[in-house]
This record gives sequence, C-alpha cells and structure tokens, in this order.
Amino acid sequence: MKTIKLLMLTMLTFGIMVSNLKAQVAITGAWRFSEGSATHQLLFQDGFFFHSVYEGDKFITTQGGKYEVNNQTIKASILFNSSDSAKVGTTMDVPVSVSATQLVIEIPEGRIAFNRVDDSKAAIAGVWHITGRMGADGKVEAIHQAGTRQTYKLLTGTKFQWVAIDPAKKQFSGTGGGSYTFKDGKYIENIEFFSRDNTRVGASLSFDGKLENGDWHHSGLSSKGAKIYEVWSKVK
Repeated sequence: MKTIKLLMLTMLTFGIMVSNLKAQVAITGAWRFSEGSATHQLLFQDGFFFHSVYEGDKFITTQGGKYEVNNQTIKASILFNSSDSAKVGTTMDVPVSVSATQLVIEIPEGRIAFNRVDDSKAAIAGVWHITGRMGADGKVEAIHQAGTRQTYKLLTGTKFQWVAIDPAKKQFSGTGGGSYTFKDGKYIENIEFFSRDNTRVGASLSFDGKLENGDWHHSGLSSKGAKIYEVWSKVK
C-alpha cells in the first residue's frame, strides 16, 4: 500500500502545472487507478472532487472538497478527510496533467496514471443535496439540514459517491459509492464501497427516478427495506 500513502501525501503537499488543455472541462468525470487489489476512485464534477480508496469490500479512506482551475493550477479546499480531520479547512494544489484518456500525477518516486472511466455526460450528472421528502400525508416536505452538517451525492456519467460531513466541526460521518445506471425512469446503484458496513458492498438498489423542474425525484425501498420518496436539488 506504499503508493496509496505516497499519493495521499502528494495530493496534499505537491503542486505542478496543468497541461494547456482546457483542464476544467477535460478533468470532469470519473477516474480510476489500481494498485494490486486496491482501487482509487477520483471524481470531478461541478467544482467538487471526491477521492476514495478501497480494497475488495474494505473501505480505506476518502477525502474531498471544492476545486477550481486558477493560473493553470488546480486549487482545492478540503471539506472532509476520513483519515485526518486536521486537513479539513486546508487548501492544496493538485498535481495533475490531463489527456483525453489519462490523468497523470507526477511525484518524485514516479508517475501515477489514472484512467478515465467516464466524462460525466449523463442526464443526472451533478452534485446533489436532499431538499425534500414525502410525508405520511403524501405531500413532499422541505428538508433543512440542521447546523453545519452537509450531505452530498456526486454523480458523474457512471459513478456515484455520497458523503455525510460537518466541515465546521471537521467531522466525517460516512460515505458509500460505486456505479449507477439511469434509464427509462429506473435508477440503479451498485455499491462498491461503504464506510459504515462493508456487508453492503455488492448490493444493488433500484429506484424509480425522474427529473422535474431541475430536481431529481427518486422513490422505492431503502437498503433497510423502508419506503422512501426523496427530492434532490443540485448544489449551487
């Protein structure tokens, strides 16, 4: 797992220039790097990035936050880090160069190349947060998260990850992710990592889904078998 440690350290401490391509456009989507049986998943979407590492059904670590391209350098601010809460609130210059198929990180020990998984061309690609839930009376009720707690769900073209965090308190509560499909009103998630309960890995969850006035409605049964109807809105 030496490369995992080097990569996490490098992403926090080392910066190089991005290629002269239109980096913000080229970088959007899902990327993957494998080291033996360990997988790095790196997602960029709508100014947010999530980086997670898992091995088989074992969750290892995740970090993420917001990013922008500034003077050909990707500037990122950390909103969560499951391994080191002291990193929350810090900034970093992400060391990447981008081509059509690879995202390469250069470190003194060598090159780490992520392969492109998708380019985020999907109807529900975006960064979402829950804003409504249907009550017992059949009416959708607005949801307002208490305090500074935040729950995000990031979807690229084929990959998803949700996180429950509280950046103000530097708290990380949980995450899960994997692949998804959305076709003919059916949204299906295939769970590939889950920080709270690795017995969920390998499960497939199916929901009815639709886009309505820019919001994403989905309904069905939760992983615990409870009926749900939720409304998610894009983070602005």
